[in-house]
Amino acid sequence: MTGARGNLRILDRDARRTSERAVSGVLFAAFAGVVIQLLVLAVPRHPDITLAISEPIAATSFSRPDIVDRNGRLLATDLEAPSIFADAALVLDRDEVVEKLSTVLPDLNGGQLLRDLSDRNRRFIWVRRGVAPGIAQKVHDLGLPGISFRYELKRAYPGGKMAGHLLGYTDVDNRGVSGIERYIDDKVGVDPVHSAVLSSRPPVRLSIDIGVQHALEDELDEGARRYKSEGAAGVVLNIKTGEIIASASLPRVDPAWPMQALDNKHIDRMAAGTYELGSVFKTLTLAMAFNEGLAKPDTLLDVRQPLEAGRFTVKDFHPSNRPLTVTEVYTHSSNVGAGMLALEAGPEKLQAFLKNLGLLDQMTTEEGPLAAPQLPPRWNRISTITASFGHGIAIAPLQFAAAAATVLNSGKTVHPTFLRKFDAGAADGKPVVSPATSQMMANLMRLNVVNRDGTGGKADVPGFRVGGKTGTADIAAKGGYTSNSVISSFLATFPTDDPQYLTFVILFEPKGIEETRGHRTAGVNAAPMTGELIARIAAQLGVAPQTVASTQ
Repeated sequence: MTGARGNLRILDRDARRTSERAVSGVLFAAFAGVVIQLLVLAVPRHPDITLAISEPIAATSFSRPDIVDRNGRLLATDLEAPSIFADAALVLDRDEVVEKLSTVLPDLNGGQLLRDLSDRNRRFIWVRRGVAPGIAQKVHDLGLPGISFRYELKRAYPGGKMAGHLLGYTDVDNRGVSGIERYIDDKVGVDPVHSAVLSSRPPVRLSIDIGVQHALEDELDEGARRYKSEGAAGVVLNIKTGEIIASASLPRVDPAWPMQALDNKHIDRMAAGTYELGSVFKTLTLAMAFNEGLAKPDTLLDVRQPLEAGRFTVKDFHPSNRPLTVTEVYTHSSNVGAGMLALEAGPEKLQAFLKNLGLLDQMTTEEGPLAAPQLPPRWNRISTITASFGHGIAIAPLQFAAAAATVLNSGKTVHPTFLRKFDAGAADGKPVVSPATSQMMANLMRLNVVNRDGTGGKADVPGFRVGGKTGTADIAAKGGYTSNSVISSFLATFPTDDPQYLTFVILFEPKGIEETRGHRTAGVNAAPMTGELIARIAAQLGVAPQTVASTQ
């Protein structure tokens, strides 16, 4: 019996050892599994493949290169912004979700979100994209199951409304829709991304100078306020290179809020509208006459009698009652004299000259296509007369500015551009007028500012040799022209001994005020605005002043 009990104890001990080994093996295997899983989780992975299985991939957005001004100062960039989405399968009470989200997002389309959340198979529903961090925090604090966040790229504009029209805007996917932003998509390139990955592309450098742009916008704001105008626009153009140094239109738009661009009052008046610009067109008419050998500055024209064309009669606003030289036709702004020069050339030559200046075809810049010119249906006697002083033909102001720059650029075509040119050489356009014609027109513009009888005296800036021409045009309406609304403008260049820069400032429907003795013509509003603008920007543009005596 003793031997039997000993054998049983030995068997029992062996069984315990076997059981202990089994338990130890299980524990070791479990521990090893934990260790292996920790090692796997510790290995870094690409963020695109570490999404939770239940999280679907959001729609592709785009990373964009920065936009900077000619000196490298930032105009537009991408920022990481939180976006809000919902997982319908995780939402416990969709009515509660919509009700509470509406307290933070008052413009939320609650009905649509309710319908989206009713489908439990929809695992990814956009609630709001690109919100401010403060809004995201408020939504987070609601503690709603099924509401989550992810970071995306959103376009930001440090200058706010500055240069808003020309910069354009992007859509919710950060894709360019208009302006320079659209140009980037079409010509430069953007990169599709599934998360907030910033672009590695070099910045797009514009011809714009932030300092000059600010001065232009500031002067337009002040002018519109002072003269109670409905809008204003202006451009500063490098005549030699075609670079647009500044371009603005009032009312301004914020590129971060693209819905403003849908309002007709907020269009870019420099590019998206066409207008009869009035007597600034005489600059082109006289250039044609000089270039065709039809007149010289001292050629006499008998402007005492109005011009007749069928049932139409064209006469001067302030008749001179004596013959005028061509120089005086310009400085007195004689419609009759300009019409006589156009009739001397004939409709074919006038039309051909305007076409060579690029005024009869639609123009395109990096900002996009300009509004197409509105031309006379027939180039007959009356349309030839009226076109000579800027009526019966409507042009986008930027397109007109480019044509005027061509006249002043020793006759070489100026192609306006919003991109910085690093080659400082002159524009390489085809010749349209002779260098002699260019210099004669620059001299006439200077005389119109410094002569006592000139219309542009209020644009003079001592030392900077400013030249210019006024334009006051009745606004076209159905069946004729309005009797109490005008567009007043001033075309200027400086320095006139060798024109480098052109400015074109426009006021839409200015009012007569006490300061102007009730007048609303360009000589009392657009001209002084131009003088104040040039006084601010000339030094920024590197134009050195001369002594007052030498400028006369």
